[in-house]
Amino acid sequence: MFNNRATINFLEEDQQFHLNNGLISYIFKLSSDGKLLQLYYGKAIPDKDYSYLIEMHHRPMTTYRQENDLLYSLEHLKQEFPEYGTTDFRHPAISLRQENGSKITDFVYLKHEIFNGKPQLENLPATYFENDSEGKTLVITLKDKVTNVEVELLYTIFSDLPVITRSSRVINKGSQVQFIEEIASLSLDLPDADYDWMQLSGAWGRERAVKERPLQQGIQSIESTRGISSHQHNPFVALKRKNTDETSGVVIGTALVYSGNFLIQAEVDTWDVTRLQVGINPFGFQWQLNPTETFTSPEVVLVYSNCGLNQMSQTFHQLFRKRLARGVWRDKDRPVLINNWEATYFDFDEDKLVSIAEKAHDVGVELFVLDDGWFGERNNDHSGLGDWFVNKTRLPRGIGSLAEKIRSIGLKFGLWFEPEMVNKESKLYKEHPDWMIHTPNRKENHGRNQFVLNFGMQEVVDEIFNQMCSIIDESKLEYIKWDMNRPLTDVYDARLESSQQGEVFHRYVLGVYRLYEMLITKYPNVLFESCSSGGGRFDPGMLYYAPQAWTSDDSDAIERLKIQYGTSMLYPISSMGAHVSIVPNHQTNRLTPIETRGNVAFFGAFGYELDLNQLTEKEILVVKKQTTFYKKYRSVIHNGIFYRLISPFDCDEQAAWMIVSEDKKTAIVAHYKILNKVNQPYKRLYLQGLHSEFVYQNDDQLYSGSELMNAGFIISDASSGQNNEQNIRPETYDFDSRIWVFTQKED
Repeated sequence: MFNNRATINFLEEDQQFHLNNGLISYIFKLSSDGKLLQLYYGKAIPDKDYSYLIEMHHRPMTTYRQENDLLYSLEHLKQEFPEYGTTDFRHPAISLRQENGSKITDFVYLKHEIFNGKPQLENLPATYFENDSEGKTLVITLKDKVTNVEVELLYTIFSDLPVITRSSRVINKGSQVQFIEEIASLSLDLPDADYDWMQLSGAWGRERAVKERPLQQGIQSIESTRGISSHQHNPFVALKRKNTDETSGVVIGTALVYSGNFLIQAEVDTWDVTRLQVGINPFGFQWQLNPTETFTSPEVVLVYSNCGLNQMSQTFHQLFRKRLARGVWRDKDRPVLINNWEATYFDFDEDKLVSIAEKAHDVGVELFVLDDGWFGERNNDHSGLGDWFVNKTRLPRGIGSLAEKIRSIGLKFGLWFEPEMVNKESKLYKEHPDWMIHTPNRKENHGRNQFVLNFGMQEVVDEIFNQMCSIIDESKLEYIKWDMNRPLTDVYDARLESSQQGEVFHRYVLGVYRLYEMLITKYPNVLFESCSSGGGRFDPGMLYYAPQAWTSDDSDAIERLKIQYGTSMLYPISSMGAHVSIVPNHQTNRLTPIETRGNVAFFGAFGYELDLNQLTEKEILVVKKQTTFYKKYRSVIHNGIFYRLISPFDCDEQAAWMIVSEDKKTAIVAHYKILNKVNQPYKRLYLQGLHSEFVYQNDDQLYSGSELMNAGFIISDASSGQNNEQNIRPETYDFDSRIWVFTQKED
């Protein structure tokens, strides 16, 4: 995967740093007074002195760094680590409130270190190397002489990918307490504003829709203040040139490896310089940094593409799949699963679950997952959360008995947990009401009749860990679905001083990471799937602990076209939980063919969310074909190169995408019809990523890779004419879909 071609050069004579791997260059230099000035970020360029890119002119109403100098002002220079109030009036990368109330700092260069490899971030998820030859790291130390606070800026460049990661460490080497009020993990100044801003936004059931707008002078931003990355905005933004599309043009993608409150903003000044900043949201945030203490900011991944959005996405996919996800399940084929939730909700017993499992095994399913309702006194959503012991009313023989029966059928066994939550009707709450996040003397606000445990408290994390371990050991679990069904409110921690209340959001996230780490360390063979009422915490931070996530609670196949298409901008196909659910769909009441439900769900971690006993014999035959197809091609689907072909956001009639195996010998192409039309034009798909000289076979037809990519592949159906002329083409309907597999013809 990786070759050692990353270089980080420091040209001492020019005081210039150049990160280069043959794909990208990232260049900045030291000013005469130790500030870091940004010179270039983009396609790789030769190693030389680029100081000429610094332009300075006298401008009225400007403040300057040095007396008798009317040129050197930070307001008009591109920087790596800007601060407010020392001649720059734009948003800073850091704001440090001192004991005297001042927020003025002046961080200047102290030293730097360049080394092979990539350091881990303390208590935080991050991309990683498996050996030091996979890239290089630059650590630049800056110091503010008044406070004696140091900041380490970490830059890592990957050898074989157009990727740079950034994070910061703030170290209090002074004698006074400092308060971090803002800390951006990335601040990147770009020389112009000729970009379109692209974000992934939505709400529950319609997550990660692609939204675009041109950059304008002023501030464009997305954020979360909910304690989770949220359904509303994903912690990802791309800046793309006006002519950029899926296959051509320049785009800069950035993503925050973090699962809590975030802020991504682009500030365009009135000279059209763009400042892109990514990090923890300063809203509701303040960190008390005592002498000798260190604060580490989350990692930002920065991706450059000059071949359009598909290339950007493919870079993120490869990086996240191979160097963010971890553990034994990173590279293993994911099992076909069935989840009982939409089949039974809370209405189940052991016999009903076993009957679903038996039918599932008959059709080729490999994993049975018992969802909500198996624990405590969980008879509805008012009770039980926090009590992770078996509900003997529903399962009188215990969870171990059920698990044993499921395994005797031939299936693996998994369970649903919601570890971060508590109901007031629970044993845990009655014994520890102070473990719930709440503000003293204020009325608590619920979500889904539940409240949030304070995961900033180690004893809370330890208690939930011990409860979960008992269940995992008893049932010998092979899979855990970790849900989280509400955002945080009433955020306060009575154990902390008033000056530390701004730490509660971040401490909570660190506690979630801590529990995940404890569990995956003790149970490395368990497959974790993260969930937050569907897609509410589908972020890079979660992928470090759980290699797949439930993409959305909206399981309708037609709605999922947009959801999965938008998600693919950043996240690999292997990370998207995608299931075939019942019709009428429980979210939209839509009736879609079971073939189309499968054809959409194939492009993810595949499974079923229904009672197979309720299907017709014809539908059962389709399910058997689906599980057979998925097992045959899941390695290609999860590890191949994904291409978006037709966007459902641009066309209300159709969508299309494809996956090509890494060796280019197999391609799987999918086309989806949203609404049927009459007397339509003939249609072709122009495939991508094939080997131009290979001969590919589909059914009895042979095609060269070159012709499929350039002449196109005919996808006209019966709507290209009169739909009832079946002697020409089979009839077609609303919500129709087709999948073609192209394989290299062997000589």
